[in-house]
Amino acid sequence: MRTLAIAIAALCIGSTAAAQAPATPASGAQSGKNARDPDEVVCEKVEVIGSRLVAKRVCATRAQWAERRLRERLDIDKAQKTGMKGQ
Repeated sequence: MRTLAIAIAALCIGSTAAAQAPATPASGAQSGKNARDPDEVVCEKVEVIGSRLVAKRVCATRAQWAERRLRERLDIDKAQKTGMKGQ
């Protein structure tokens, strides 16, 4: 049950971070190739669990954000699969 709660919390964090627009907007002067540069640093506000008021600003490259989201999704899938074996 605790694993399920952790998985749900991780899902909430990942979905809120994914739903928010990046804090650094792409300028119209950039070409389409540079707009999705994997080495570009993007900052996002991530809500702190247990607080409605606190948001933490996290900066990482686009490649690091993609890796983080993939890792979170795999962790949630793993938690859901192992949770189902016990039932």
